Order: sequence, then structure tokens, then C-alpha cells
Amino acid sequence: MKGYKIALIPGDGVGPEIVAEGKKVVESAAERYGFGVEWVPYPFGADHYLETGEVLPDSALKEMEELDAIYLGAVGDPRVKPGILERGILLRLRFYFDQFVNLRPIKLFSGVETPLKDKKPEDIDFYVVRENTEDFYIGLGARVSESGDLHQSLKVDRRLYKGRFEVELELEPMQEVAYQIGLISRKGAERVIRYAFELAKSRGKSKVTSVDKANAIPQIYSLWRDVFNEIAGEYPEISTEFNYVDATTMWMVKRPEDFQVVVVPNMFGDIITDLGAMIQGGLGIAAGGNINPEGVSMFEPIHGSAPKYKGKGVINPLATILAGAMMLDFLGEREASVAVNRAVEKVLKEGRVKTRDLGGDATTSQMGDAVAEAVKEV
Repeated sequence: MKGYKIALIPGDGVGPEIVAEGKKVVESAAERYGFGVEWVPYPFGADHYLETGEVLPDSALKEMEELDAIYLGAVGDPRVKPGILERGILLRLRFYFDQFVNLRPIKLFSGVETPLKDKKPEDIDFYVVRENTEDFYIGLGARVSESGDLHQSLKVDRRLYKGRFEVELELEPMQEVAYQIGLISRKGAERVIRYAFELAKSRGKSKVTSVDKANAIPQIYSLWRDVFNEIAGEYPEISTEFNYVDATTMWMVKRPEDFQVVVVPNMFGDIITDLGAMIQGGLGIAAGGNINPEGVSMFEPIHGSAPKYKGKGVINPLATILAGAMMLDFLGEREASVAVNRAVEKVLKEGRVKTRDLGGDATTSQMGDAVAEAVKEV
């Protein structure tokens, strides 16, 4: 029997609760479709950090290189300074394993309400392919005090402002500045854009939309546009369009049915995928994959650790369950992945089991049980 070894990082807050339900559903699918799953647990998160001072050691990363995938709950805890766990675990895993695609299905299920008036499941069904390792998240930046030379260079850059603002800069030297550098490489753009076109082909989509802000930040996003045009030429059967990110947020609300596959640089992708989660019915249903098509990929809900709900059994585990379906698809278990998605759709459409965010009173484990049982029936 074919088997898979999967790293399991429940993390913080509600992470262990939702991961338990995700495991339950993956194991149900494995039993039905005849493959094995061996979970390799890791303790990394707030409790481990506070006890040991260790965030994510190199030794664990080396071990994970030999595994098939990573299943993550959530990280973040008010006892730990913001950024330590998020950058030390989540971002480190993404960069270490070169998970250059952040894949976000935006799908409205029957039985789930959307805040968009008159929109139906067939209107909200697209993918966002977010570049995951470049742009403004590469960590090049600083906060500088008493920056004489830097102030002079900034004054030159700001000469496009006329009159009072320039005079004030000259008369009142800037004592402190902060800056962040964004970077897009040709290789980085090529591989994620090509992934988006291949995804469109494999999922029967006929249009790919590129999102950027090339009108205001042309230095890096002009390269993104050039590469998009070059790659698009290799796929004449797929139509294309460019959208600025601000326009994209408007059209996602007004006409989400116009989108099929969206490919977007890192920072803007981070923003529009949260909007996507809301139009599909909320964070409780929003799953994500951090993908290296030829390496170790990681799958997770896109919501946070919600520590105030820890141990209460009220969190919707469907985002984690759907992330598990994405993981099965990545592992090549396509039938099992489809079955999990159909099971979720069945449970939501029937409406007998609903967690609090969906207007019901079912517990986290009751929702997991319902989906795991439905996997055997769909």
C-alpha cells in the first residue's frame, strides 16, 4: 500500500483542535482510497518557545526534507512578541522549502452565505496564485535614526512634490526614517506565472488575470508585466488581462464571476486573498497551500490562532479540512481530494451541521465527524 509521511505542526491557540479534525478527514479519505498516512508531529509554537527559547531548529528542517508534505494549524500567541513565531516558523518554512506559490481557492459553497448581494456559488469560484517568496516580504529594510545622508537622498527622490513639502524637508531635517525594499526577479516571476497558466489548463479555466500596481511602482512591477506577457504568448488558448490591485478589490466585490485564475505579487496577494475569504463566506472556509511543485509543500487554514477561543470547541475546522484536500491533491491522490471537497459541499448544503460562524451551534469535532463520515458516502 502506498503511504505518505506528513509533518504535523498543530501550533498555537485553536491550532491543535482544527488539525485534529483535519487529520480525521484525511484518514477517512486514506481508508476509502487505499493509501496510508504516517503523521510526524512537531511541537513548535508558543509553548515550546516559552519553555525552550527555540522557534524552529535547523535539525527539524533537515528532517522535514525527507517528508512528503507539512500540515500546519496556526501560529501566534499574545504571550510572544508579534513576528517571532510568524517569521520564525511560518515564513521560515516557506523560504527554506522555496514554497514560491501561495495557492488560494476562492469558492462559495451551497449553503454558505456571502456578503455580496445576489451572488451565487457559480459566481464565486476562482483561484488566486500569489507569489510567495519575493516582493516586499524579503526582509530588506531598516529603521534609521538621525539619518543625515539618507535624508539628503530622500529629499532628491521627493522633488516630484512641489512647494511647501519640499521646503519643510529642507528646514526640518528628518530625525528618523524607515524603509522596506521590494524585489521581483525574472526567475521568480516566471515560475509563479507559469504555474498560474498551467493551473488554468489543468482546471479547465480559460482566463488568467495579472494583478499589480505598475502605474505607481513601475520599477519592479514593469518586470512582472513583461514576464506575464512573455509567458502568456505560450498559451494562446487562454485569454489574459491586467488589473491594478485597487481595481481588483472593487471588481472582486462587484463582479467576482469575472475571475478564473488570478496571479499576483506577494504583498498584494496577501491583501486580496483575505477579501476573497470574506466573499466566499469567511475565514472558517478559507484554505491555503504553500507550494513547491517539486519539493516539500505546506498546507494550512489562512486564519490565525484565535487564542481567545482555545479549548472552547467552537472554531470551524473546514478551512483546515479543505487544506487537507489540497494536500491530498498535491500528493497525487486526486480522487481522495475530490471526495473531501464533495463531502464538505454535502455537509454545507444539507445544513444540519453548522458551526457558530455559519449560524449554527455544532462543535469543532462535530463538524469534523460529519465531513469524515460524508467522505465515505460521496
